[in-house]
Amino acid sequence: MTEHTLVRSSSAVIPKIGFVSLGCPKALTDSELILTQLRAEGYETSKTFEGADLVIVNTCGFIDDAVKESLDTIGEALAANGKVIVTGCLGAKAGDSGGNLVRQMHPSVLAVTGPHATQEVMDAVHLHVPKPHDPFLDLVPAVFDLKIGVKLTPRHYAYLKISEGCNHRCSFCIIPSLRGDLVSRPIGDVLGEAQRLFEAGVKELLVISQDTSAYGVDVKFRTGFWEGRPIKTHMTDLCEKLAALAAQHGAWVRLHYVYPYPHVDQILPLMASGAILPYLDVPFQHSHPEVLKRMKRPANGEKNLERLQRWREACPEIVIRSTFIAGFPGETEAEFEHLLGFMQEAQIDRAGCFAYSAVSGATANDLPGMLPIELREERRARFMAVAESVSAAKLQRRVGATMQVLVDAAPALGRKGGVGRSYADAPEIDGSVKLLPPEKASKVLRVGEFTRVKIVGTQGHDLVGVPV
Repeated sequence: MTEHTLVRSSSAVIPKIGFVSLGCPKALTDSELILTQLRAEGYETSKTFEGADLVIVNTCGFIDDAVKESLDTIGEALAANGKVIVTGCLGAKAGDSGGNLVRQMHPSVLAVTGPHATQEVMDAVHLHVPKPHDPFLDLVPAVFDLKIGVKLTPRHYAYLKISEGCNHRCSFCIIPSLRGDLVSRPIGDVLGEAQRLFEAGVKELLVISQDTSAYGVDVKFRTGFWEGRPIKTHMTDLCEKLAALAAQHGAWVRLHYVYPYPHVDQILPLMASGAILPYLDVPFQHSHPEVLKRMKRPANGEKNLERLQRWREACPEIVIRSTFIAGFPGETEAEFEHLLGFMQEAQIDRAGCFAYSAVSGATANDLPGMLPIELREERRARFMAVAESVSAAKLQRRVGATMQVLVDAAPALGRKGGVGRSYADAPEIDGSVKLLPPEKASKVLRVGEFTRVKIVGTQGHDLVGVPV
């Protein structure tokens, strides 16, 4: 269907919905679905709480800081507007007395839902702010030419969520209680969305889920269909097709939240050839076997070192990002030193670390040996000092190299320089490439396009380069 320009009578009052999206990229894709449906039904969005007929807050409930931020935001929306609908992970969380936490803290909210609940949110919106009547819109199907829907990322990159929920029961995590068990999207739907995103100009597709490696496990890797042809619901088959689609549009595909299962090895040839970016976001969390056992993690540190060695042999350019937890209940100084040693030996390119947070509902809170918060924070700082030294040394080795960079910002067409990212940099969580003004006056930089850059230095977590 061709996109139409709708002309409304001046007397028509179009309801406005305020929207706040908190938390991880998976929550962001939930927000995009809700905003897409709102737009499809004729609602407009408001940039302020005060200017909205109603406010929706998509929350995060994973760690204490995120819970506080979500509750504070709900409070701000209530104070400024008064009509608030809450959705997302915090909406599924119980309070100390067993009732809904959000309703306990903010009893005046209009409705509360858990994550990935687009229809429940829309039902609540309809109840409190009836959808606008439009003679044209009311006669067309609900999916009124939104093509790829509303995106909250810049036009040149987008998140592609391939599944929801998680089958692991890690003792520090409450995600399964918030988002449920693994539910894989039909592979034809995933590939269809990827194709539409590439056709709309997306140059970097970031594949996300709670456990990307487990895609298809819940449906026993059943055969789906894409463009009339059978295709298995499996990570490797999906990556092969995404790589082929990306190649048609000169785009990148980046994999996030990849558990180090053996079949991940099958993706390495695609990375070595450049069909998939040689970048893996792998949540190792720790290295010591006893800590991993207490965490109920599905791997151990020695196997992870072996896998990393195999991956680098198969694809020397591979970049590994990971997250870790310092100060887990019962963690001894020796176990923590083991983690520091792992970090040195594993040579993780990009690492983040959290001091253990006693998230309400996590079974790890009942483990013996809860460490003082000061010790947890001190260990986190020690870990990051090691991690940053490893990362800085790796960045220094890139000086003198020429890299392909995706431009994220280019004031005055890049005449004064700009900001971009190499294959080693995922948006918002890794570093970037600071672009100096091009040496050639004819060289132009445009957001969302690739450019070749000679790396001339480093600056903290970032590279510095000159477009060539």
